[in-house]
Amino acid sequence: MRSEVIIIKCRNYTDGVEEKVKKGIRMLGGIGKIIGKEERVLVKPNVLYGVSPDKAVTTHPAVFGSVLRVLRENGYENVCYGDSSGRMGTTLEKDMESCGLKAEADRYGVMTGDFGTSEKVHFEEGTIARDFVLVKEAVKGDAIISVCKMKTHALENITGAVKNQYGLVYGTHKAAGHAKYPDSRKFAGMLADLDAYLKPRLYIMDGIIAMEGNGPGSGDPVPMGMILLSRDPVALDTVFARLVYVDPKNVPTCTAGAKRGLGTMDDSGITVITEEGEMTVEEVVQKFGHPDFVVKRKEPRIGILGFLTRLPGRKKDRPVVDSEKCIGCGICEEACPVDGKAVHAGKGVKAVYDYKKCIRCYCCQEMCPQKAITKVE
Repeated sequence: MRSEVIIIKCRNYTDGVEEKVKKGIRMLGGIGKIIGKEERVLVKPNVLYGVSPDKAVTTHPAVFGSVLRVLRENGYENVCYGDSSGRMGTTLEKDMESCGLKAEADRYGVMTGDFGTSEKVHFEEGTIARDFVLVKEAVKGDAIISVCKMKTHALENITGAVKNQYGLVYGTHKAAGHAKYPDSRKFAGMLADLDAYLKPRLYIMDGIIAMEGNGPGSGDPVPMGMILLSRDPVALDTVFARLVYVDPKNVPTCTAGAKRGLGTMDDSGITVITEEGEMTVEEVVQKFGHPDFVVKRKEPRIGILGFLTRLPGRKKDRPVVDSEKCIGCGICEEACPVDGKAVHAGKGVKAVYDYKKCIRCYCCQEMCPQKAITKVE
């Protein structure tokens, strides 16, 4: 069977988002075809950390709230939401309030799920990862709706449907995962195994205002004007990649997801359905593509090539700090998963790297609130 990806054009967050999300779900067959009304549903947005939605770091409240409305209007009573922030010293409620999601959840009477406790699970079918420590809600629920954000990513080039579930890994185990799976290919393989275990039923991508450049937290908002929906996360991410002129073969989460059997990254196996009718991926790119989108388009260095770039005298992919932007808050050091830390900062002391320890996971870059850290090649 061919995988379906729905594209609904939407100019901005006041352009009838609720009706457009409803329409997209209907074009996939309707919510009742995807999730039973008796099931416990977790709506999982992308909340890297608590920040104003106009920064394009998080799933926008208008898209998130539209999903909740669809569920409520169709009689779904057992609904919860949440995400696990990448920053220490914060709470789920605080982050959700900061990015505007709590107000939408309160509007529809939806409470946060159990993100405060964890459960270790074993996944015998895993190819890269067979054990995960997940938030309890991800284990006890029945169905997940993944409401991701269209963004760039330093490690994987882009982030979307496949990677969104990493926010269901509990607390500091997210940082530990970066240390355990340090290069882009291994990390993507772990993400594919995680998706295979969790099996989200529906993926909805907020691409109305996307993030280009230094994503996933320090990039720049850019209008893309669309909402994408699919039950196939690989196909969804493949269409995203094609729209910004990235070869999906250079997106490790696409290649790992396809290999893992999560879906297809083959254009010939994807049907894109728009309000104007069915299109091929090539036709969609010609009509809606953004060739000037600022994103890394080369395959990330991996394996032995990645190791060689770390040797003395070799050109290095690495995170670098802009000392004029850095305020010495210490969040980068806090985010570093390496024992003994590969970056040191805090109490007003600006960030300094020990590149011999650095594993190039870019957790520091993801979490920097001042956009002071970038990836250089």
